[in-house]
This record gives sequence, structure tokens and C-alpha cells, in this order.
Amino acid sequence: MSDEIDIDIDAITKRMDGALTSLRGDFASLRTGRASASMLDVVQVDAYGAMTPINQVATINVPEPRMVTVNVWDKSLVGAVDKAIRNAGIGINPVMDGTTLRLPIPELNEERRRDLAKVAGTYAENARVAVRNVRRDGMDQIKKGKANGMPEDDQKVYSDEIEDITKSHIAKIDAALESKQEEIMQV
Repeated sequence: MSDEIDIDIDAITKRMDGALTSLRGDFASLRTGRASASMLDVVQVDAYGAMTPINQVATINVPEPRMVTVNVWDKSLVGAVDKAIRNAGIGINPVMDGTTLRLPIPELNEERRRDLAKVAGTYAENARVAVRNVRRDGMDQIKKGKANGMPEDDQKVYSDEIEDITKSHIAKIDAALESKQEEIMQV
């Protein structure tokens, strides 16, 4: 009977790894004062009635270290792209120039560094929540297994394994956050 009930630890680990990968991507979009096209990866534009990544409606260039340009392909979307960038929480105010948006990257002052550190903290908390949700799903699988006659020893083994994986991933998230906050606060 217990052979039919199997908790897929590899799938749980992969999902937690996914949360960590997503966090690293979010951190990459947090630039510490240098212009980068990846800082706009988080921006979603309301285009043609659907939320669309900015790189699917415009070309993003970095012509100089403190400037990003966004060339919008469809003239009717310029306003939507402008609004999406302003509302993305990346602290950049675009300057419209026809179908091109110029994004001057401000020099990071102490207040802006603190704001970015808070944003990094928010990203890390979202990743922790994602990891905990995966843990909850794993524990729910164990409860279903218990209802289907999984032996108590197996329940304990799976439960402990899921807890260990969760603790390890949360520790990796905390380490990544600490590293990113140090990078942000460096002058």
C-alpha cells in the first residue's frame, strides 16, 4: 500500500529552487546606480488588454552608463509604457521624446539606497513566502498519504526532509538578501 503513496521530494526541491532563481532575477533588476536593461525586467505593460513584459513592446538600450532608452514600437502604447515604468517601483521617471522614453538613472543618495534595500527585503520576503507555500503543499501531500495509510515512520521521514529543504532554502534567501543589501549600501 505505501508503495503507491510517494512524496516527490525532487519536485518540491525544484519548486523551492525556482523561488530562489526568481529572487536572483529580481535582485538583478535592482541596479545600484549603473544603467542596465535588466532593471526593466520587472516592468509589465498593459498592452492590447493583456499584461505584457516591456521587452515585447519596445527595444531597450543603454547608450551611456547613467541612461536607459526605451523605443516603443507602437505609438499608441507610449503612454502605457510610461505609466508601467513609473508604477513598477524602480524609482525612475521616464522623459518622453516621441516614441522614445529616456530613463535617466539618478545618482544613488542615502535615502534611495535605503529604499532599494527595502525593495530587496520585500523581494526576499516574497521568495520566503513562495518557499513556505511549497513546504505547505508538501505537508498536504503527507496528510493525504496519512489518510491513505502511509506508515507513520514514512510520514516523519518525509516531513523532516521537507523541513530541512525549507530551512536550507530560507538560509540561501537570507544570505542573498544580506549580500544584495551590502552591495546597495556601498558608496
